[in-house]
Amino acid sequence: MTPARSDRLGIGAVLARLQEEFPDVSLSKIRFLEAEGLITPERTPSGYRKFTTADVERLRFVLAAQRDRFWPLKVIRDALDAMDRGLPVEADTTTSRPSVPAASLDPELPGPASLAGGAGPRLTSAEVAAAASASERLISELTDFGLLRPDHDGLYPGESSRIAAAAAQLAAFGIEARHLRPFRVAADREVGLIDYAAASATRPEPADVAHAALALHTALVKDALHRRD
Repeated sequence: MTPARSDRLGIGAVLARLQEEFPDVSLSKIRFLEAEGLITPERTPSGYRKFTTADVERLRFVLAAQRDRFWPLKVIRDALDAMDRGLPVEADTTTSRPSVPAASLDPELPGPASLAGGAGPRLTSAEVAAAASASERLISELTDFGLLRPDHDGLYPGESSRIAAAAAQLAAFGIEARHLRPFRVAADREVGLIDYAAASATRPEPADVAHAALALHTALVKDALHRRD
């Protein structure tokens, strides 16, 4: 068992912290709530309870729910479970159901207007390298692997400098240009779906479809990152 740290509180200190706000709380009450599984303080090797700040706040929530909302233990237990899963519980609610945040698209995504913006200047390879703070060798490799696509005049249009800047940052992380080909393949496939949707009977704006597709891509990447642990 991990030794108790000095910032942990004993049950007497916890009682002293809570009694001003909850005069009726007692040691037996705290022990009862622990027995019911609503709080789980650490135990020292000799069996003494040690409470973290989070334990004290959890106790405060339980006591307030009983006193102010008249919640039974089952409702409190459900609310605590929801809080442990990251769901917020409104402080002034009288319902046992925690609030589930409404899903929304990532606010940091570029909006449809940005996605539908102009193509930007046409740059030489040297200009792309300068704009992206990248080497001309990297620009050449990105071109060879299809990440950058010069036009018929050999100039780089559109998002070329931003593609190169992102690739340069990835290169600093040890990810070489040859590893980036799947990004181009995925982008082309997404654009194919965007064109398919834009040609449907409802004829949505391609930028609106692209915005939703980009939101899905971002959410999938975030979900995969979170699942690594």
